[in-house]
Amino acid sequence: MMIERRPVLTAVSHLILLIGVLVVAFPVYITFVGSTQTAEQIASSNPLSLVPGSHFLETYRLALFGGKTYSGSTIAPVAPMLWVSFVCAMVIAIGKIAISLLSAFAIVYFRFPARGLVFWMIFVTLMLPVEVRIGPTYEVVSDLGMLNSYAGLTVPLIASATATFLFRQFFLTVPDELVEAARMDGAGPMRFFWDVLLPLSRTSIAALFVIQFIYGWNQYLWPLLVTTSEDMYPVVLGIKRAIFGEVYVEWNVVMATAILAMLPPAIVVMLMQKWFVKGLVDTEK
Repeated sequence: MMIERRPVLTAVSHLILLIGVLVVAFPVYITFVGSTQTAEQIASSNPLSLVPGSHFLETYRLALFGGKTYSGSTIAPVAPMLWVSFVCAMVIAIGKIAISLLSAFAIVYFRFPARGLVFWMIFVTLMLPVEVRIGPTYEVVSDLGMLNSYAGLTVPLIASATATFLFRQFFLTVPDELVEAARMDGAGPMRFFWDVLLPLSRTSIAALFVIQFIYGWNQYLWPLLVTTSEDMYPVVLGIKRAIFGEVYVEWNVVMATAILAMLPPAIVVMLMQKWFVKGLVDTEK
């Protein structure tokens, strides 16, 4: 079948894509420009200059390691907050994938009473996000002494009905011949899981890792409740603190913190872009 080339439609589609990129990228560029200027320059310029300033190193050093500004404000270091966010995002992503893999494996390959009911009970939790069950969850975390800890920040967010559902749908597409071949070779359930299912699930795992890493990195409401110590603040709370914690807002530091907060998720997406797209396509198949 011959595909007809239409230059006008091609030009229009590229123009729409370019406009979309500009709409998304322009606020990020403005944030970067603001992070290279002083707070006084940002406050006095109307509109904000579109040319980067000369205070890039000074502003980012102040944002990362903290210190005193010219106005006398005290800036909390962002570096520890970035580490807290990174640990939480990694634990949440890896924990969600591990638990979901094992849950889907048990539901698909093990015969036990009310297997379908168990799956639908897991699936129904999609309608109960953290915000709905936040009161009882907070009480349990508090009673267990998990406030201001990595466990309190991550454990309540690890279970994932979405990932369980996706892995279950993928496992259902695995040919029964593989199961029979593994059984004839004397492989037990866990051997079949490690040697057959995990390699086949690599692309799905990669796609879910990207999604869950960003989900864990962007958490705001739950850390706001379970952390009262600044040592356990993730970077999202650091941005909020920089805006509402001081009388005089150092907007250049706030914008530098926002840029730093965007970098790790962007790096994860760029490094795993190929696997991410492949995983989504394979999941749809």
